[in-house]
Amino acid sequence: MANTRPFFDAHFHVIDSRFPLIEQDGYLPGDFTVRQYRERTAALDVAGGAVVSGSFQGFDQTCLLDALSQLGPGFVGVTQIPHDLPDEQVALLAERGVRGVRFNLRRGGSARVEHLGTLARRIHDVAGMHVELYADARDLPELAGILAALPAVSVDHLGLHADGLPQLLELVERGVRVKATGFGRVELDVPQALRAVLDVDPTALMAGTDLPSTRARRPFAESDLELVAEVAEEHLDGVMYGNAAAFYRV
Repeated sequence: MANTRPFFDAHFHVIDSRFPLIEQDGYLPGDFTVRQYRERTAALDVAGGAVVSGSFQGFDQTCLLDALSQLGPGFVGVTQIPHDLPDEQVALLAERGVRGVRFNLRRGGSARVEHLGTLARRIHDVAGMHVELYADARDLPELAGILAALPAVSVDHLGLHADGLPQLLELVERGVRVKATGFGRVELDVPQALRAVLDVDPTALMAGTDLPSTRARRPFAESDLELVAEVAEEHLDGVMYGNAAAFYRV
């Protein structure tokens, strides 16, 4: 797929074994460096993106900050921090390009969910950061009250499961953003889910590659973005670039 419009990759990972990695259940990902990312996306006209720390990177920031220094303007970071990280260090991460903090409710490596509300409000007050959730949308009702009160939230991978789509859409009505990513991970009808989110709020949907698709049933393919383009139609510029660029303050 030769992309003819600027693309903001709203979700991808950089993995570099020069930096600490945490083995989980016997799994340790292979390298996917900035050079490999650039080679893999050479045909996509990537004009910026969000590098997301994985569960396998825990609270270590070194790989993420190194990746941002290599990627340059237009790229920002999403990381995982302890719930009690001092405000001064939060502000320093923001100065280095970090825009969000991830809560990985699927695989861990992040602060625990009981700290979600307090940490989300603090990082926003200190540095304008938002929170991102890697969660099964079927679990979102338990968090709905907290999430609805937060200033800025996104949910990864279309919320993962069809049974959680109604709950996800309720949150979209309240301003939550959704990543059109990880189609090889989800258990839902992707076009149906994309249309449903767009029908509620076309500014909520943000496309990304989820490269290198660690532990997904299948990796990202260019046809994933072609599918987004088919569904998004008149909202395509926003879904492919503008929505995420605005959310990540690029």
